Amino acid sequence: MPGITDFSTYVLGVVAIILLPGPNSIFVLSVGAQRGVRAGYQAAAGVFLGDAVLMVLSATGVASLLSTYPPLFLVLKYAGAAYLGWVGLNIIRSAWSKWRNRAEITPAATEEPPAELQRPFRRAAVISLLNPKAILFFVSFFIQFVEPGYAHPELSFLILGAVVQFFSALYLSALIFGGRYLAGQFQQRRRLAAGATTAVGALFVGFGIKLATATVG
Repeated sequence: MPGITDFSTYVLGVVAIILLPGPNSIFVLSVGAQRGVRAGYQAAAGVFLGDAVLMVLSATGVASLLSTYPPLFLVLKYAGAAYLGWVGLNIIRSAWSKWRNRAEITPAATEEPPAELQRPFRRAAVISLLNPKAILFFVSFFIQFVEPGYAHPELSFLILGAVVQFFSALYLSALIFGGRYLAGQFQQRRRLAAGATTAVGALFVGFGIKLATATVG
């Protein structure tokens, strides 16, 4: 591959990393389950955009500023943590509000989705971008597989980025259609649906806490 060292190892690493649960994948799964395939792919498109921006920043060396200027890292870190926590708490609040008022709830097909799952493209893009740990990861991961001294490193980064987006598209597609299956199971099981939605909210709060305690190293 042009300017890329140990491509097979890179592919295996990308697959392993993508399969690890994170706020992006959980958000896409939730949108797919509650709002359908079309909205799920809107959220996935937001993830693709956010990841593409992070990869461009990494390839151009801009993301290395986070290591050079720790205060900038702290600002991004706490902003991202606060946003993830806010999303999680509001999802939990929405789930318990629906559970308390379950006798008055309209059929699942006509329910208004939680505010946190509306405008899925924009919210997914923000979740992706407000993740300085991901920027640092892209920097350290990509650099390992770009051949030093290669005349056209932008081509190498383009190929590496395309691999990430390809496997991400496959994984998020599986989550979207899996979410639709779960939605069908939840329609007649209000308690299970409320519990699952609460668990998703708790995951976002957990992601926020994890990000708040992250370090540059």
